[in-house]
Amino acid sequence: MIELRQSWPMPNKAMPIVIFGAGSIVKDAHLPAYNNSGFEVIGIYDPNLDKAKELAAKYNINTFATAKEAANQKNVIFDLATPPEAHPEILKILPENSGVLIQKPMGSNLNEAAQILSICRQRSLKAAVNFQLRFSPMMLALKDAIDKDMLGQVVDFDAWLALDTPWGLWKFLEKLPRVEILLHSIHYFDFVRSILGNPKGVKAKTIGHPQTKTSNTRTAAILDYGEQIRCALTINHNHSFGRKFQACEFRICGTKGAAYVHLGVNFNYPIGEPDILEITAGKDWVKVPLRGSWFTESFGNRMAQLQRFVLGQEEHLIAPVEDAWNTMALIEAAYENSNNPGTPLAKCPAD
Repeated sequence: MIELRQSWPMPNKAMPIVIFGAGSIVKDAHLPAYNNSGFEVIGIYDPNLDKAKELAAKYNINTFATAKEAANQKNVIFDLATPPEAHPEILKILPENSGVLIQKPMGSNLNEAAQILSICRQRSLKAAVNFQLRFSPMMLALKDAIDKDMLGQVVDFDAWLALDTPWGLWKFLEKLPRVEILLHSIHYFDFVRSILGNPKGVKAKTIGHPQTKTSNTRTAAILDYGEQIRCALTINHNHSFGRKFQACEFRICGTKGAAYVHLGVNFNYPIGEPDILEITAGKDWVKVPLRGSWFTESFGNRMAQLQRFVLGQEEHLIAPVEDAWNTMALIEAAYENSNNPGTPLAKCPAD
């Protein structure tokens, strides 16, 4: 098999990073990834200053006492690892023309996404949303294989998840009306868009489970790409019957070949399993040796691409806020469709 891309080149001279937020995603992904990639993080701000100091001490970096102090840093990339409701006020105080990475989702709904888009445009921010699944080694390799026509025309995209996700780790989710699609499967919807573009529409149903307080943890969705492409996502986070028949995989089929992807991080989260990518040109399946995983190499790759764009070393920014708005539009349409009843069945005629 020909060599497939799995990483992103570093900028010629990396810019230091200022992080807003000191939550688990920063501890488990951002900081380890930036450290491994060689990026310098000069400081963290979090409203919970003690939490920020505790995390910063592990990496020997500074903390900022206020959001304004963090935003006043010059010639840096701002990394907003914050809840969606916090994004607008932070974006408003960042220096104009700054480079900024915004934690997904881009707002809790499409109206909030539009507000964030407007702020970024008004302040000429070079802003991207952290849909880092696109930048994982397995997905970079898959996208490269598709771009090199190894699969031919993609005609089928299946996402199948049967997991036992520990929702209890995030108690704050119990209060939210939108969870599964907005905070988890948004990565998969976004990746589908990166491969197939915007669908014509979506049919979806997202629901909860009797054994969890979280509002929605199970989703079924069909993305309408016309008469040539079938795209379906089946997602169940309540498959709590042991590892044997759990699954977290994509199957992508084309007119020349197919690919299978195993997303390992979601098993026994956050411990996870190795990712897997296998590709066939119609006969034998070949396992692609992966150099890293979704967690954490994707975060370093995402940051590298943003920095190279900000520094003028790349012409196009991948997943800028304009593109992320389209992912949010797809998510909004899925929730809207889920709230509407399906086509009612005809009633059997009386004798």
